[in-house]
Amino acid sequence: MQVVIPLAGKGTRLRPHTYHTPKPLLEVAGRPVMDWVMDRLEGLQVSELIFITGHLKEEVERYATDRYGIPARFVEQKVQDGTAGAVNLARPFITGPMLIIFVDTVFEADLSVINRGEDDGIIWAKEVEDYQRFGVVVTDAEGYMTRIVEKPSEPISKLANIGLYFIRDVESLWQGIDHTLAAAPMKGEFFLTDAFQWMIEHGKKIQTAEVGGWYDCGKLETLLETNGILLSQGGSGGGAHRRDFPGVTIHDPVSIADGATIERSVIGPNATIGAGAIISDSTVTNAIVGAEAKLSRVTLDASMIGDRAVVEGLHGSASIAADSVVRAG
Repeated sequence: MQVVIPLAGKGTRLRPHTYHTPKPLLEVAGRPVMDWVMDRLEGLQVSELIFITGHLKEEVERYATDRYGIPARFVEQKVQDGTAGAVNLARPFITGPMLIIFVDTVFEADLSVINRGEDDGIIWAKEVEDYQRFGVVVTDAEGYMTRIVEKPSEPISKLANIGLYFIRDVESLWQGIDHTLAAAPMKGEFFLTDAFQWMIEHGKKIQTAEVGGWYDCGKLETLLETNGILLSQGGSGGGAHRRDFPGVTIHDPVSIADGATIERSVIGPNATIGAGAIISDSTVTNAIVGAEAKLSRVTLDASMIGDRAVVEGLHGSASIAADSVVRAG
């Protein structure tokens, strides 16, 4: 089985300059989002990873090559024409069933269900209360998808589409994508879900499988919420030990990477501190601080600080780009 990982196509809800880093490489709870997702492939027979990248193709390639122990291919989506266009770029390389993962969420799911059925496809979903925010999956009595509705105003379903799909009948998917790309775009984009709808309308069966957990990393507030959840689950993956910071108050859960320096400060709860960061005389809670960032005399909450940013004397919440310098007071 091949795995298609579109890193472009869905747009970027986080400001693209925040880290000068592709969204899947942003760290939550001490690890890149993509690493959390790759963990879920354990136990599957994956022959190749096909990354559909945006303009930061080289950075993704440097990170992913050889890291996951699976042959990988990298294809740049030069025209941001939507999710159908992104997945379509993998077509020349697909030789059989494929898993499609949009890496802007962290999920908990048993993907071995792929090996236990003969349906044309599987779409994973999560029941949510705020269904109006998402594309939702409508199913029949047997759990097969009948349609996907984007941000419904009426409660026709609470099963949110999380961006995780298995396609066994790939030829039918290509036909659906061809149909989608031949139609008029919606606000300049072609949506993969329209191809799935075409498959269903032509007699294909797409089973719905529900995930156990779904943590959004697509915008700042949900990224910070996900960071806190994963930290509370003990998912930081190691890092510096608190004995390295005498006189510093640490409120769990936190993740502090190796090489960080912290003096006369309060860290946490729900704080991730990147490698080589330097923090002094500060309080940092509910925040992600990038690698080699330098914070002095700050009080930050609900904040994301980019790699190598310098921040002094700032109090409150902030989203600060990589390599920025902010001095207040």
